[in-house]
Amino acid sequence: MNLPLYKEMMRVNLKGIMNYAFGSAFYILFMIWLYPGIAGSTQAIDDLIKAMPEGVGKAFGLNSGFTSAEAFISGEYYGLILVLILSIVCVQMSTQLMARLVDRGSMAYLLIAPTTRRKVATTQALVLTTALFLIMGVTTLAGLLGKVWFLGSEFEFNSGRFIQLNTVAFLLFFAVGGLTFLISSVCNDEKKALGVSGAITFGFFTLDLLGKISDKLEGLRYLTLFSFYQPGKIVQGNVEIVQVSSWLLLIGVLAFAIGIELFRRRDLPL
Repeated sequence: MNLPLYKEMMRVNLKGIMNYAFGSAFYILFMIWLYPGIAGSTQAIDDLIKAMPEGVGKAFGLNSGFTSAEAFISGEYYGLILVLILSIVCVQMSTQLMARLVDRGSMAYLLIAPTTRRKVATTQALVLTTALFLIMGVTTLAGLLGKVWFLGSEFEFNSGRFIQLNTVAFLLFFAVGGLTFLISSVCNDEKKALGVSGAITFGFFTLDLLGKISDKLEGLRYLTLFSFYQPGKIVQGNVEIVQVSSWLLLIGVLAFAIGIELFRRRDLPL
């Protein structure tokens, strides 16, 4: 790793990272604050969801019910909004950290310094990973504080499963970030990297959504990384956390490693 480069990239990107982090924290605090007001109506809401087509509940993570605060949050936030936020972070940041520097000629200045391509690429991969870690860390802390501030002991909130949910969410986007980083590492054109990364990431999300909505299309889910991520089942304790986490960690590490190696070997238009 190139420490001066890491510090500079973090300085440049920190404001944007923290905007996402505090935006996520605000939203989850809002969800927790809202829960006590609807807690008395959870049975009616669950009945309404059961009356909807089953695929709709599966697609948006509503089938876990709203009988606990973490179940409510998993459906209202972790099933869709957080996924979209972190997908955007992965696509945008991986492109900015690699393809944009090549496209605009800035990579040449980085490589003039006494460093190697591998160190530069590794540093940029760590910046992206740090960004995801900070966003999920702030989100997790906000959720735990929200439990203390707004729920106390009156409402059920399983902190252990909430932390598991955040861990799997982080590892999912560590893996997604690895893929977008790999794409950005082999592209000379910023727009191309952004387009391909976005198409793959949101294509995965769309296939996962279609697979949840229709049983006939369920097989499509298993073509995407999002099949590993089931917020409703995680908060119910129906997911093998270690197994899922291990797969996502392995995929992410391999994707980042391949991206770094391909960047090291490729011809750059410097």
